[in-house]
Amino acid sequence: MVFNPTEADLEQLRSLGLEPRVVQQQIDNFKQGFPRTHLDQAATPANGGIIVLDDSAIARYERIYRTATRNMRVMKFVPASGAATRMFKDLYSFSSTYFGVSGNFDKEFPEVKEFLSNLRSFAFYNDLKTCMMQSDLDIEEYMGRGDYTTIINFLLKEQYLGYGSLPKALLKFHRYGALQRTPLEEHIVEGAMYARNTDGTVRLHFTISPEHRRAFRKKLGEVKHYYESILGIKLIITFSEQKHYTDIIAVDEQNQPLRDEEGRLVFRPGGHGALIENLGEQRADIIFVKNIDNVAPDWLKHTTIIYKQALAGMLVEARRTAHDALRELDADTDKRTLERIARTAREKLRIAVPEDCDADTLRGLLNRPIRVCGMVKNTGEPGGGPFYTIDTQGRRTLQIVEAAQVNHRDPQQEAIFQTSTHFNPVDLVCCTKDYRGRYFKLRQFVDPATGFISKKTKGAQTLKSQELPGLWNGAMAGWITLFVEVPMATFNPVKTVNDLLRKEHREG
Repeated sequence: MVFNPTEADLEQLRSLGLEPRVVQQQIDNFKQGFPRTHLDQAATPANGGIIVLDDSAIARYERIYRTATRNMRVMKFVPASGAATRMFKDLYSFSSTYFGVSGNFDKEFPEVKEFLSNLRSFAFYNDLKTCMMQSDLDIEEYMGRGDYTTIINFLLKEQYLGYGSLPKALLKFHRYGALQRTPLEEHIVEGAMYARNTDGTVRLHFTISPEHRRAFRKKLGEVKHYYESILGIKLIITFSEQKHYTDIIAVDEQNQPLRDEEGRLVFRPGGHGALIENLGEQRADIIFVKNIDNVAPDWLKHTTIIYKQALAGMLVEARRTAHDALRELDADTDKRTLERIARTAREKLRIAVPEDCDADTLRGLLNRPIRVCGMVKNTGEPGGGPFYTIDTQGRRTLQIVEAAQVNHRDPQQEAIFQTSTHFNPVDLVCCTKDYRGRYFKLRQFVDPATGFISKKTKGAQTLKSQELPGLWNGAMAGWITLFVEVPMATFNPVKTVNDLLRKEHREG
């Protein structure tokens, strides 16, 4: 199908910053689909794909990081877009189907039963209780008579507490006596412990949705001075939204562009892979990346801080190794120098350098953004895993691969996938500057063949949507990558509201 935009379409594309050729490529992707990732081998400690640090190595890398930060700018980048709707999926389903009668409540609604049985344990309980009191309702009375739908509606609905439409960043996760903290606040506290600059500043950047910008600013206005005072820091917090030029056209099942009631083309956000553009705008030497819902309370932060600094120390060392090699290549390209640099790249940076590699090829392999990624042992949690993969040009690289990228119908590929021992908790430390001090154009290192296509419904209509290569998957496919084992204690995600009942999130 050839995309022939009308004048009105062209005007719409200009307003989004999109070019017709980009939309044509998106439509072609719908028609052709995306190839599956070719797995070569699971990356494990046994085959060198995952580095395991002993205590002395951790201490050494911590020292390297602390020394380096005297002359480097450090910041933390936190993807925080989207509402918490999926976190309350079971509660939404329950409130739409339960009318006060159940043959066996425990078996029909086990997740809701767990939620209600532990309602007083949640950090937001007092807010919920107060919210109901403002409408002259007693939460204990409603619990006693089994009117659970009313309680859940007061928690989720926008005219009440509004937790169903707020972003996860602004929900109360943890309780400290009479105080409660949101993930936004936990990231501030955590950042102060390992991402403090020598001038006392702590820089955090949150990617948010436009409809939540006011709520973020309001919350920040309420807590900023408090945390600056108790932590002895100066907070520099910035926000950004997904760029409209990363939006993707929606099509029907015949791959024809969809239009709305006014005849305008329908576009959808390109997924979290679009945030590579936001990451590329950050100006720092070391950038920590961590999801908004992966936060630990204070009594569990110690391990996280240690490993964050160790990963950053490894990044500093890898950065130095790559940049020193590139400067040496600028000065000398004799055969012995090339062989030595190639050996260093293989051993210290895990780069698959071909034999008899020339200087230009070595430069191309070394002059790239660098990431050090924490990996936890696989205990059944959802998430991408670390693998050696073979790209379309036959190159072997370390990649984080999601299950959706794998051809599970191929017995050999499925067997490799099942041998994975670790998974990705989104615990990254990045360098986005080259050896001359210039910032990379990160889109140049994206593998465009690693996007995703899915079907969704909009009213009575079925549409196909497309997502850009994931932020830590295909969007960073061309980066120098090191995988490092980190303890499970550093991974405390909250995907459903009942995850807050895990011992890791309970009051210490």
